[in-house]
Amino acid sequence: MKKISGRIAAALLSAVAAIAFAAPVSGADPLPSWNDTASRRAIVEFVEKVTQEGSPDYVPAPERIATFDNDGTLWAEQPMYFQALFVVDRVKALAPQHPQWTTQEPFASVLKGDMKTALKDGEKALLEMVMATHAGMSTAEFEQIVKDWIATAKHPKTGRPFTEMVYQPMRELQAYLRANGFKTYIVSGGGIEFMRPWTEKVYGVPPEQVIGSSIKTKYEIRDGKPVLVRLPEINFIDDKDGKPIAINQHIGRRPIAAFGNSDGDLQMLQWTTAGAGPRFALIVHHTDAEREWAYDRKSHIGQLDKALDEAQARGWTVVDMKRDWKTVFGASSKQ
Repeated sequence: MKKISGRIAAALLSAVAAIAFAAPVSGADPLPSWNDTASRRAIVEFVEKVTQEGSPDYVPAPERIATFDNDGTLWAEQPMYFQALFVVDRVKALAPQHPQWTTQEPFASVLKGDMKTALKDGEKALLEMVMATHAGMSTAEFEQIVKDWIATAKHPKTGRPFTEMVYQPMRELQAYLRANGFKTYIVSGGGIEFMRPWTEKVYGVPPEQVIGSSIKTKYEIRDGKPVLVRLPEINFIDDKDGKPIAINQHIGRRPIAAFGNSDGDLQMLQWTTAGAGPRFALIVHHTDAEREWAYDRKSHIGQLDKALDEAQARGWTVVDMKRDWKTVFGASSKQ
């Protein structure tokens, strides 16, 4: 009898241990970097109602899709998009192989450190530099270039690694959603192959759940091995109305929650909230000039104008960074 009781006790102990490790700790705050404001409460209320079985708003786990913009939503985007800074560094690194760049714009101005002149033509100039610096190599070679850069490059204003310029409250939000059965995706205007090498380590989002802009590639045999070669030709721009299209192509399900910060995210937020059943849209409003930057309607980066008006009209959640976040970046970054 004692032997049988011992087996039962061992089984019960094992079951209790499994539950303890699998379940969130009761009473632990999943969003410690958020102040107790309306924004935080809206997030928690939405998650609770869509995950409570028996609730009229219950959403089965496979349908719990959440999409996040990256620049300005998950990490900072000032004084310019971080991938643009990567492009500038690539121009400088490749300049010895292209002596004509010393007199050819926009490369010549980049090499002189005159970014205002280099980017006077806006996206056209940036696209020209992207094509010149991001193509011609294999996808594996480009991945290694990105990994090397992200491991050593520093933000020009804070001196921090770019992976420390990530918003701690948004990382907590992603983890909170995943703990409640959500699948989190990144849907960004940034390059898909620029983001994929580091998003899993930084955000917990694996490469297959990253959607972004892309250039065309072709299959080749080099040195007897198959490779994918990056071509100097745009394949897809994942911005504005491109975001819902890319979501449909890559995910095949309409998200029930979407998170952005600018007019470039408006169509993703509209597409998400137009679906049936409970929906959630959130905009990060940059209001903290002391701990980060304050900008919106007139900004040359991350302009938030039409989306802010629509958020107010439709009752979307707007995060006031200065008011709603206890901290902006992680503990090792400037606060």
